[in-house]
Amino acid sequence: MTRVVLPYHLRALAKVDREVQVDGATTGQVLDALEAAHPVLVGTMRDPTTGRRRPFVRFFACQEDLSHGSYDDPLPVAVLRGEEPFLVVGAMAGG
Repeated sequence: MTRVVLPYHLRALAKVDREVQVDGATTGQVLDALEAAHPVLVGTMRDPTTGRRRPFVRFFACQEDLSHGSYDDPLPVAVLRGEEPFLVVGAMAGG
């Protein structure tokens, strides 16, 4: 099981605690499992038409930004062992 930490607005939308657990060994599998378990999250992290990451959403694990990698790349070993969480983070912008 992969531990996933969601930002407050997605936790509130899905009505879950700070951390959820899903099956998944890649970013794509984790996102698929999150959306399957919580259909209200469909379209919040990825565009449902293109499948691409939403502009102000980032994915991190083990202090690594996984946002620009392939959805098929394996997650770090520490995440797969449950030692570290997979983080979904709402990016900030402004001027």
